[in-house]
Amino acid sequence: MNARALWSLLQSSVRYVLNVDGFLFKDAVKGLKTCGADFFYAKEGRYIPPHLRNREASKQGFDSGGWSSSRDKDAYSSFGVRSDRGAKSSFFDRGNGSRGGRYEERGRGSDYDRSGFGRFDRGGNSRWSDKSDEDDWSKPLPPSERLEQELFSGSNTGINFEKYDDIPVEATGSNCPPHIESFSDVDMGEIIMGNIELTRYTRPTPVQKHAIPIIKEKRDLMACAQTGSGKTAAFLLPILSQIYADGPGDALRAMKENGRYGRRKQYPISLVLAPTRELAVQIYEEARKFAYRSRVRPCVVYGGADIGQQIRDLERGCHLLVATPGRLVDMMERGKIGLDFCKYLVLDEADRMLDMGFEPQIRRIVEQDTMPPKGVRHTMMFSATFPKEIQMLARDFLDEYIFLAVGRVGSTSENITQKVVWVEESDKRSFLLDLLNATGKDSLTLVFVETKKGADALEDFLYHEGYACTSIHGDRSQRDREEALHQFRSGKSPILVATAVAARGLDISNVKHVINFDLPSDIEEYVHRIGRTGRVGNLGKNKQYFIPHLLGAVLLAEWHTQTTEKA
Repeated sequence: MNARALWSLLQSSVRYVLNVDGFLFKDAVKGLKTCGADFFYAKEGRYIPPHLRNREASKQGFDSGGWSSSRDKDAYSSFGVRSDRGAKSSFFDRGNGSRGGRYEERGRGSDYDRSGFGRFDRGGNSRWSDKSDEDDWSKPLPPSERLEQELFSGSNTGINFEKYDDIPVEATGSNCPPHIESFSDVDMGEIIMGNIELTRYTRPTPVQKHAIPIIKEKRDLMACAQTGSGKTAAFLLPILSQIYADGPGDALRAMKENGRYGRRKQYPISLVLAPTRELAVQIYEEARKFAYRSRVRPCVVYGGADIGQQIRDLERGCHLLVATPGRLVDMMERGKIGLDFCKYLVLDEADRMLDMGFEPQIRRIVEQDTMPPKGVRHTMMFSATFPKEIQMLARDFLDEYIFLAVGRVGSTSENITQKVVWVEESDKRSFLLDLLNATGKDSLTLVFVETKKGADALEDFLYHEGYACTSIHGDRSQRDREEALHQFRSGKSPILVATAVAARGLDISNVKHVINFDLPSDIEEYVHRIGRTGRVGNLGKNKQYFIPHLLGAVLLAEWHTQTTEKA
């Protein structure tokens, strides 16, 4: 097998290397350098047993409390001063408007409060009132300084947005709307524009520039974009702006009618499907931001959490629902959710949902229940890759859709610097310590392994070496996973050892380093792993280990599969 045949696998910018009979190592190094990856040789004999290592040197950059994260420490600045209260014209004026049909802020006290996940008692905005149909949904409700501080104080848009101008974008389809250059180029209403300013979004990313006008024109969309490119805001902004402009319509009347008979069935206007509970909660948190000061109440349901608590949260009102497929089917079968009046359907990380075996549940939700058919509802699909299975799903679910490709489909972000280290199996842990010592104190590091047992073992090793770390994998309970992510986000445990359960969708700011301690088995998984850094304009670095005797079979199988399909 020659070098050219192997490097044909690298169309997605993935840096793999192989050492098998008939394939020259120098060709591999040359190919890696051609692809833009830096290549390093590990020096032999570098492994030092843990009990002989210099503990003080190992702990450089780690104090007893762990690394401090470089969270945004700017003092919170509210828009509109106290002397402005009572005015009626500005989104940021305090105290304007009628309180009829408002949302009452919800209390705290959930077991999930400490982690930022599943905080049902804190909800989208507050309790929904039946009188909300008497008011204009396009007008903002009075502000809440506490809620505003909670939602927007940690917003960070990144520092490298200029590089996005060089990303190629291609939109194909009939009568494709022109893209925008700023958020003000399209009318999204007073509420959305005010929340964009609170979120400190200064300019749209490429996927937002093209997706927002397409969705505003009520065209179906299939978008392939790099991970961490701002896809969530790309669909939430236009969907919510349309809901504010159109009002609840028949969905509100149906909820009232059911409420009279004690059934409390909810009819969301918009449904967002996501593959994992972590991604679902992240989308929900973004929806809370853009639903601030509106009458729209977002909710989230996912497996692995108390369904009774989720049902009680739904019964308080739900206009925008974020859900994992399995839990949504459960809620529908219990008669708690009806999709009769769903106007907007979003499938986020659609390729991941198919990989996880959710296609039967997705088709049950979309095709076999009461959801309006395509052409009546407005459907959007977002995916980092575009395999044949996704193409078939788009054909079945979308109506005369526009295909949007932002960057190279299935590629890695331009903001990520990738480096390759050729290291023997026996030296991996020693090299990991060297890499961790070289990273800065104010950054978070994500270390990927292939197995759950490997995650536990590596976390234990790092802990005994004096590093503040935590781990996450599929066997951990929901509460343990939430606590681990909270510790990682806050910087108390700046090293997170993870399996593929955390590889997709997680949006954790300030992740500067991703280390593939174990390489994934396919290109798509690699793309999503390193997409945890370099998100939304931030620069990131990625390192991976290559172990010669472990890679040959995997990559030959991958190459054989792809060449067979082409034939």
